[in-house]
Amino acid sequence: MSYRNGNYSAFYVSEPFSESNLGAHATKDFVSYNQLRMWKGADSDFPFNDSHDKNYNVRDGSDWEKTLKPRLHGRLDNSKNIILFLSSVTVSSRALKEEVDYGINTKGLPVIVIYPEYSEKSDIVTSEKNFKKQIKDLWDKLPKFRDSMGNVPTLHVPNKKALIKKALEDKNFMVTTKCNAGTYFFPI
Repeated sequence: MSYRNGNYSAFYVSEPFSESNLGAHATKDFVSYNQLRMWKGADSDFPFNDSHDKNYNVRDGSDWEKTLKPRLHGRLDNSKNIILFLSSVTVSSRALKEEVDYGINTKGLPVIVIYPEYSEKSDIVTSEKNFKKQIKDLWDKLPKFRDSMGNVPTLHVPNKKALIKKALEDKNFMVTTKCNAGTYFFPI
């Protein structure tokens, strides 16, 4: 068994991916992923270990079955969890469905869901401790996640550095020490 210490980041990038001009760098979910990389670059103690740095880059022009899918699986095989960026621009692409399905349903990886458009805990959960409708609507944009998230622990956090750091350090959301399956959020 491989050493599973990476954080696998799953995010929407339109397909086919265009490497011209800004490409993925202009996509909201990719910008959020780059924010984690920036925090890690500025602070080596920030607990983000990028699984995407572990093997060759993938390009949408590569063969799906022979190249892209096996590389995604390889990265997920060496990861302790999935960080899923879920926003208003997220679409259920072939790659995102595969990442979620393989990561959750085959590897049993816990998921930390980051909502880039929300910065406070109260933006995602009501005072009655229920998820807000706008959050549930985002789940509907990615049916594979919505239908699979009950199989593993999922922690839902707004886009706030201190909360994301706390989530990344939480042993309950790592594959070898995960808590019971269910949906979780930090108390408001």
